[in-house]
Amino acid sequence: MGWFWSDAAPTAPAAPPSASKHRAQAGSPPPGCPMHNRTVEAFSSPVSSQNAASSCPVPHGNPSANAALSSCPITQGNGASTASETARDQPSLLSKLNPLNYMFHNISQEPAPNQSQALPTTRDISSIPKGDGSGNWEYPSPQQMYNALLRKGYTDTDITAVESMVAVHNFLNEGAWSEIVDWERRFGKGLLRGWQVSKRGEENAPLELRRLEAQEGGPVQPTLIRFQGRPNDMTPKAALLQLLGRVYPSKFNTEPPFDRHDWYVSRDVNGKQKEVRYVIDFYSGPPEPTGEPVFYLDVRPALTPTGAVERLMRWGGDVWWRASGGEVREQNRRSTEK
Repeated sequence: MGWFWSDAAPTAPAAPPSASKHRAQAGSPPPGCPMHNRTVEAFSSPVSSQNAASSCPVPHGNPSANAALSSCPITQGNGASTASETARDQPSLLSKLNPLNYMFHNISQEPAPNQSQALPTTRDISSIPKGDGSGNWEYPSPQQMYNALLRKGYTDTDITAVESMVAVHNFLNEGAWSEIVDWERRFGKGLLRGWQVSKRGEENAPLELRRLEAQEGGPVQPTLIRFQGRPNDMTPKAALLQLLGRVYPSKFNTEPPFDRHDWYVSRDVNGKQKEVRYVIDFYSGPPEPTGEPVFYLDVRPALTPTGAVERLMRWGGDVWWRASGGEVREQNRRSTEK
């Protein structure tokens, strides 16, 4: 997820608090696809992936293949491989990776040996601007995705599922970026302005944003500097939700996120560029009655001092507005003004 190029019958689990819901578009694989499987077991090590019942075209009898497809197909960790004394002249793994996304600089567009069918080599351009101003990030082509999976060792990947995998990956990345842009529109120009937007709850925030942006000459335009996939690292919030899910399974989701990413965004603060880290947990939810797969993206700034205040303002402001009868107060005020 998110890679670019250069369980009486249990009720349906609730979405994580503050998560945004995204429906996959037509042509996307059903929710049983291995890419929807969890990639981490809460509070357990080592990490394991589990199969989901499905009509997905990817074979579900192979745990190793499913584990590969539940996260990005290329290693995205921070560590560099240690060269032995007899191979010190060989380039390390880290030196082969792009520092902007911890992936190999180049993956071939050529068909793999013994490839059973042709795959498109077209790469879609995302809506996500690069931090260096050189345009937008590009998504990998299906052929590059397939080659990357093979390069990582997943030689039993079902080639017929690759195009759908790419489509869903791209769809979720666009949803994640939309959430980040919304957060930056609120807080990109300071905490005081963020409180102006958040103090009247989520339902009134879009209107307040449009009003302020009309006065300021337009919305902010964040850019993505770099990102890192961390499917094996559960966030503290996700771990807490797992604990609550075990205690109150009817109210909280018992499935862990199937992926986690950290995105580093450039924010203009008084003419200077500040790097802001966002944390994204990817959850799969019960499908729609029509069969459409559903995803929940929990996007928020990392728990830095500033990020903690932003979270408190946005989520706390919404809770206070609703709990204190803010909408009733607004209606009474408007009635008095008439």
